[in-house]
Amino acid sequence: MASSGGSAGREPYDEEAAAAPRRPLELDGRGDASSDHHRSGFIPRYQVGSSKVDTGDRYFDEWQKKLSNTDDVRKSKSGSRYFTVSGVDLSPDNLAVATVYFVQGVLGLARLAVNFYLKDDLHLDPAETAVISGFSSLPWLIKPLYGFISDSIPLFGYRRRSYLILSGFLGALSWSLMATVVDSKYGAAFSILLGSLSVAFSDVVVDSMVVERARGESQSTSGSLQSLCWGSSAFGGIVSAYFSGSLVDTYGVRFVFGVTAFLPLLTSAVAVLVNEHRLSSGERAMSHSGSGFVETSKQHVRQLWSSVKQPNIFLPTMFIFLWQATPKSDSAMFFFITNKLGFTPEFLGRVKLVTSIASLLGVGLYNYFLKAVPLRKIFLVTTIIGSALGMTQVLLVTGLNRQFGISDEWFSIGDSLIITVLSQASFMPVLVLAAKLCPPGMEATLFATLMSISNAGSVSGGLVGAGLTQLFGVTKDSFKNLPLLIVICNLSALLPLPLLGLLPEESGNADQGETKHN
Repeated sequence: MASSGGSAGREPYDEEAAAAPRRPLELDGRGDASSDHHRSGFIPRYQVGSSKVDTGDRYFDEWQKKLSNTDDVRKSKSGSRYFTVSGVDLSPDNLAVATVYFVQGVLGLARLAVNFYLKDDLHLDPAETAVISGFSSLPWLIKPLYGFISDSIPLFGYRRRSYLILSGFLGALSWSLMATVVDSKYGAAFSILLGSLSVAFSDVVVDSMVVERARGESQSTSGSLQSLCWGSSAFGGIVSAYFSGSLVDTYGVRFVFGVTAFLPLLTSAVAVLVNEHRLSSGERAMSHSGSGFVETSKQHVRQLWSSVKQPNIFLPTMFIFLWQATPKSDSAMFFFITNKLGFTPEFLGRVKLVTSIASLLGVGLYNYFLKAVPLRKIFLVTTIIGSALGMTQVLLVTGLNRQFGISDEWFSIGDSLIITVLSQASFMPVLVLAAKLCPPGMEATLFATLMSISNAGSVSGGLVGAGLTQLFGVTKDSFKNLPLLIVICNLSALLPLPLLGLLPEESGNADQGETKHN
């Protein structure tokens, strides 16, 4: 079924994400937004060769040098002894990163269970469901904080490993609560919030590792690494897709939450594969010392502000926010297809399987055909086509598809497949863009800032959609004005197009990932 907007990303509590494309058969939660993000889902990168920040502080320069020397994450070398996939070495370190993304995707196992739990067990309306979804996405709006903590405060001597381990344990706790004691909308919102926080923090850590590899590489090389990461997330979504519905049908939502509680522990397990040198006791003492930490904190904030306020970073980021902030009708459509059309959890699991495969196809489409295409052209074409296809939801709501001999089930599957491929293909360049914008020494913090702004746009769009749903009187039993809601949401996706000039005028043959821009 077509999406009600033109953006994509890992959903926040798939998360991630974000950021995942906007699909009417699912609630936007993470982005997952991913999301990022990842999640799903909700966002992309280019190299700015001249964007250097002068710290003007010898102490800070020496401290940054120490940090970079201790972070022993290495780029792949030619002639490596490891197998390669799309030009990326499958070293234990890269496998750890891919596994974390895989976990983000496989956490989609609980997404349908959450939707049905909010609708059937807690008896919430579409607008309430959309608000809880937006609330659970809040951890994705403060991702710079996690990046700052990871970059500046080593835990047990590590800046990456330890935080991945803790993130996994936090995620296991959140879904354990959903499986056992949660029995109200407030408890559900809090538990989902914890799960979202778990994925958001781990997402920041692995994103920073990916950015370190992407910096200085060509657009094609960095795009290949991004494709591997998001391909892993999409593969995780495929693994969990069908079972997400059949398990709800057979065993109920509590059982699905219990199974999901074990999945974040994979993140904790693979953290030991991260190739990171442990800081010595002296280096740890320096990082936690009063004067050293305060000085480093100040310099991080200054450098972050100096980077973000540059026009070649600020303007593209503004466009991405507006692109994500258009309203969505996803929650209302979920209630319609379950309450009105009678779609079962098992069937929705099949649709989720199709959209997960479509997401992977979208990654492949970008990786093999669109990496050299200018960003403006990608956004223009995919947004227009996506908005037009989104209007086909009106056919489903009014039943016109059956007059053409197409059943509701097949119409939903075909529509979802096409729009998801387009959404994921349009979202990949956003990720590549964001990674390339990050200067040395601020990878986690600046990338997290860009992703947070994108996620803020996605959350804003969800809340605006909830307001429109309430305004038009669309409830769990009344869908009279749903066609009008769908039309408005899809037309609004075209509003950011006049601002395409904010994006860089990128050359497809840019050497070393450099971007030509006005």
